[in-house]
Amino acid sequence: MLTVHHLEKSRSHRVLWLLEELGLEYELKTYQRNPKTMLAPAELKAVHPLGKSPVITTSDMTLAESGAILEWLTEQHPEKALSVPAADPARADYLYWLHYAEGTLMPLLVMTLVFRRVPKSRMPFFAKPVAKNITRRVIGSYIQPQVDTQLKVLNDHLQKRDWLVADRFTGADIQLSYPLEAAAGRYGLGDAYPALSAYLERLRARPAYRVAINKGGPVTL
Repeated sequence: MLTVHHLEKSRSHRVLWLLEELGLEYELKTYQRNPKTMLAPAELKAVHPLGKSPVITTSDMTLAESGAILEWLTEQHPEKALSVPAADPARADYLYWLHYAEGTLMPLLVMTLVFRRVPKSRMPFFAKPVAKNITRRVIGSYIQPQVDTQLKVLNDHLQKRDWLVADRFTGADIQLSYPLEAAAGRYGLGDAYPALSAYLERLRARPAYRVAINKGGPVTL
């Protein structure tokens, strides 16, 4: 039996979603974040030494990293057509979009989260204005323009297609969902990126997405 070690409000929602799309049986072990630090509990280190989520385990395997998990699971079940075969001309695009989500887009959103927390952390009162000014400058002059560029590229890519690659829904779409939810929550998509907004709604409308939410909790970032 495959076990998903799921941390609430985390990237591991995508693994639950994929398993529901594949129609596979699995055991779900849910871990709660520390309410003060929002970090994963120490119990996850007993599963994987980094103590992060998602992680999946079987009787003879432990696999971490959402991209690796999605790639492995989809290729274990080619009959579900959620990956692109090696011989398919679209394979390169599929791999690009599958790894783009965490390799390019998500780091910018994590940086946003980290910098926005800096002024809220404990520090001498006289340091607060300095911290706020640095945060505003870093986000405004570096992170925000980078995010805008990424969202525009995605919006342009989705202008004339429903899904990222191969004219069909794949694991790459599942993988991109989390950073898109983060971008929508932290920067907003709105009227500036209509194709991207519509794409996110298509993702949310999939029945397996909603089942994963019901089992693992909301995608709150």
